[in-house]
Amino acid sequence: MKRFITLYLLLISLAVNANNKDIVQGQVTDSVGTPLIGAAVFFNHSSNGTLTDEKGQFILERRKSGDRILVATYAGYYPQHKDIGVLPNQQIRFVLSEKAVMTDEVEVFGSRYKQPEKMDLITRMPLRPSEQIQSISVISEKMIAQQGNMTLSDATKNVVGVSTFATFGNSTESLSARGFRGIPVLKNGVRLHSDFRGQGSLSDMQGIESIQVIKGSAAVTQGIGNDLGSAGGVINIATKTPKFVNAGEVALRVGSWGQVRPTFDVQQVMNKKGNIAMRLNGAYERSDNYRKYVNRDRIYLNPSLAWKINPKSTLTVEMDYLHDTRTPDRGTVNLASDDIDKLYQMPNDKFLGYESDRVFTNQLTYSARFAHQLSDKLSLRMAVVGASLDVDNTGSSTQAFKNASKTGLYNLRQRSLGRSLRDDQNRVAQIDLIGRDIYTGKIKHTFQIGLDYKNTQLTTTAYKTIVIDTIDVLKDIKNQRNANLSLVAEAPISSSSYSYGLMAQDVVTFNKYLKTVLGARYSYGNSIESTSSGAVTGDAFNPMLGVIVTPFKGFNLFGSYTNTTDLRSAANLMADGSPVGASTVNQFEAGLKSEWLDQRLRFNVTYFHVMNSNLSYTIYNDAFQSTGRYGKAGDLRRQGLEVEAIGRPLSNLQVVLGYAYLDAQYQDSPAYVNGSAPMNAPKHTANGWLYYTVDRSALKGLSIGLGAYYIGSRPVGDYTQIVTHANTTPGVRPFDMAAYTTVNATLGYTYKKVGINMVFNNILNERGYSSYYRGGFINPIDPFNMSATISYRF
Repeated sequence: MKRFITLYLLLISLAVNANNKDIVQGQVTDSVGTPLIGAAVFFNHSSNGTLTDEKGQFILERRKSGDRILVATYAGYYPQHKDIGVLPNQQIRFVLSEKAVMTDEVEVFGSRYKQPEKMDLITRMPLRPSEQIQSISVISEKMIAQQGNMTLSDATKNVVGVSTFATFGNSTESLSARGFRGIPVLKNGVRLHSDFRGQGSLSDMQGIESIQVIKGSAAVTQGIGNDLGSAGGVINIATKTPKFVNAGEVALRVGSWGQVRPTFDVQQVMNKKGNIAMRLNGAYERSDNYRKYVNRDRIYLNPSLAWKINPKSTLTVEMDYLHDTRTPDRGTVNLASDDIDKLYQMPNDKFLGYESDRVFTNQLTYSARFAHQLSDKLSLRMAVVGASLDVDNTGSSTQAFKNASKTGLYNLRQRSLGRSLRDDQNRVAQIDLIGRDIYTGKIKHTFQIGLDYKNTQLTTTAYKTIVIDTIDVLKDIKNQRNANLSLVAEAPISSSSYSYGLMAQDVVTFNKYLKTVLGARYSYGNSIESTSSGAVTGDAFNPMLGVIVTPFKGFNLFGSYTNTTDLRSAANLMADGSPVGASTVNQFEAGLKSEWLDQRLRFNVTYFHVMNSNLSYTIYNDAFQSTGRYGKAGDLRRQGLEVEAIGRPLSNLQVVLGYAYLDAQYQDSPAYVNGSAPMNAPKHTANGWLYYTVDRSALKGLSIGLGAYYIGSRPVGDYTQIVTHANTTPGVRPFDMAAYTTVNATLGYTYKKVGINMVFNNILNERGYSSYYRGGFINPIDPFNMSATISYRF
């Protein structure tokens, strides 16, 4: 009987408590009363939340007595906060205001108040660029569209200190930062191209939401730095994904040399609950060129799907596919020895190759990202991403005769034909635990602990090059087709590598004036090539230390130390049979990051000092053939200054200004001339962009932009004391490629949903070059060209 009475009283108590639940319910609509499906409603600073149903209604239990501020958010609308007090069982209605432009909160340099999307794939931390101790720049899709950028090289000219290293016959893009050639390019956190020399790959601007550039040592987040440019920085391309709105845009661009480029971008909420959305954007392009026989065609597709599983969990899957076929063009030649600048100013309609020259590129990337809020302080983030690159390149090359230095007949060239295949597969998996605003006493911590795994499978096949004919570049050239020639393939070379790492970072905030950044990474790598006798393995420990001092709000002084380990050549044997050992890069940075006018304008100054130690080189015999042994090449010091001002000082005026100074010198080197600079390392670069929009009067909607880019003179090759690479001449100082400045302009008009944008590139018709001189690529920049784009947004 006692047990029955006890059970009865317990049931009554549960029923009473259930009836006493504090239930908050209501509806979320837009300004005209249309229900917003899938809007997030939650208590501020709490993981307690829900999504609205197909009628825009919600029911939410208040679990803590301190929960008073209720928040409603929906993509494309301004969030709304309401203080509902302490009274129980309330009915709340939210009326959200639509943003005039869906991306108003996205400035030319990214998001004003938060970290740009997908930047955490490379920084691993939930911090805005101004809160990082590394030098970080972000180029938004807004700027890409304004300037009509068509290549990654065009877009990154807006980042101070970044320049084009080479285009390898306009068939790919290789970028430099701080004097490091071929900095790695990632898409959503995964490598697009595994070649350590940084020859790069191609990208289409249609699918890009933002381009994120981290300059300086990236070893702490990216692992072992086995690329030539990994210590110079990393570029991450973030693709477009659903924003949970029903919207779209179609556009058509026509331009010089027969360019025709239709594009589309459509996104849609897929269900009544409003928690599943898709996005599909793509492009088709074909164009000729100012140079005869040169043309290109491409197809680009970028589908994605996002699922808000619940208020705490989101899954996003996406794919990115590019098919590009074009004519490779090695450009012009130098009509003198390597120490004399006598570049042949070849007529625009002359082409030194064959009609049949062609490079086919198929590039596929895919990813799945999952984010889960464990609590109001802890979150879990996981990502699995992959990339596949397939390249088939058949092209010609020209080479001066060996006795040209005696005869002076540099205009006579042997023309040959070659082919190469590349199958490049890359995979990355990451998992991170993020803690935000966790206190130990009065000290606040924002931390990250994570694991990552990377795998690369690469197969390359070279075909034996055959000499076809001899041409005089100063005369008319027969560009006959040679597609039917039987080139003989050499044995394929395959390589396999993997690495994994453990990563930890902690941003420690002592007070509003002082915070420190502590980071460390352990990495292990294993690689093997079909031409080697065994696997090359190694591990590395890379620390990161930094301090940020904030004397007043919006003004941060910072200093940092980072470290990179390069194990790629560590096992190579020297002449005495001992290994060369790992190469290391130690970098120190100091400067200021400031924000003005409610974060609308950013002014940054950065000084960097980078020491690349224990370099090595290949030993050649008297016949200029590799011996398979290596020697130590000393050190390479890089130091410099970067100054930039970026933002929107007025509501209708955007400004991007930058200047970089670089002093790069080989030191204590038996292979390179001490004090000489590495190839294609300019001392001075500068960039500027002004964009003004008329926001009142009869001309409202009219916009005009003006930009300039300057790159200073730079050596076309390394100044060596001995033979270090093929096609190098010891004791001969290479000439400097001349500086040049390009000026671009845009003119646009927007009326309701229709937009027109005209782009004028290189309006002064400046002549300039990018080159990989050692490989025989000397490519002129494009002469004056223009385009017009008409778009419709729905």
